[in-house]
Amino acid sequence: MDGMVPLDVVTIGRTLVDLYPLQDGPLEQVTAFEKSVGGSPTNVAVAAARLGYRSGVVSRVGDDAFGRFARSQLAHWGVDISQVRTVPGGVTPVAFCEISPPDSFPLTIYRPDPPVDVAIAVDELDMDAIVAARILWMTMSGLAAEPSRAAHHACVTSRSAGSHTVIDLDFRRAFWASEAEAATAARDALPYATVIVGNLDECRIVTGAKDAATAADFLLSFGAALVIVKLGGEGVLGAIPGGRVTVAPIEVKVANGLGAGDAFGGALCHALLSGWELERALVFANAAGAIVASRRGCSIAMPTLNEIEDLAGL
Repeated sequence: MDGMVPLDVVTIGRTLVDLYPLQDGPLEQVTAFEKSVGGSPTNVAVAAARLGYRSGVVSRVGDDAFGRFARSQLAHWGVDISQVRTVPGGVTPVAFCEISPPDSFPLTIYRPDPPVDVAIAVDELDMDAIVAARILWMTMSGLAAEPSRAAHHACVTSRSAGSHTVIDLDFRRAFWASEAEAATAARDALPYATVIVGNLDECRIVTGAKDAATAADFLLSFGAALVIVKLGGEGVLGAIPGGRVTVAPIEVKVANGLGAGDAFGGALCHALLSGWELERALVFANAAGAIVASRRGCSIAMPTLNEIEDLAGL
């Protein structure tokens, strides 16, 4: 990265290209698509940039048209791509999204073996930029294979005590041999997190707890200052040592269930950097997620600060 002014947000993990259908219904019946940059940590960086922050991505793309597209789109949105490197001979993963509101949004992901995103290696990292960033955001998916796992560990263990290190439990079943393997990998990294984020099922995988309160308490025991458990239609639970807050969902007409969590993440970065108290942070992040859920796309649907404030009533 530029080595001068520290970035506000650095995310590390997969970058791919999403192909969103322009019609609702079964994927086999769709005839037209719109492409956009995807991958959960990359979407969080886009969401943060949309809110006016200096964000960057540590990732890998293929030596192909989709890789060139991803790099150019991220640069267009103001995301630092100095650590988005091209893997010679590699192929950029592609995700075909199916949209069948209100609650069916399956993904079909073409991710060549070995996938380029696991090629992130420790000796290629700009550790000065990663250490200096005000927030580091990583996902559990980045721990699924080497050398990416070692690179993610190097990032989280290098961070100072006064900075925000967020681990998103972002579980992708296809990346792991078993839930138990994913839980073990996550637990090795969680002691370095200041913030842990996941939906209820992801929290169950890591903690074994089926209810949000028990899962949150278990995750706090790793030393995090904040745990957020997303509850879908039930809203979101935020837990800090000594207290919990539950915020109700914001009702919207759902157009697409994909990407709302990444918008939530970008908005959470804004709340952390603004030093907000917990309830305000959750209301704001919830509103960002609701906005993207009401739109067809993901990275291209990330909201502005004014849009979120208007919906959240802040």
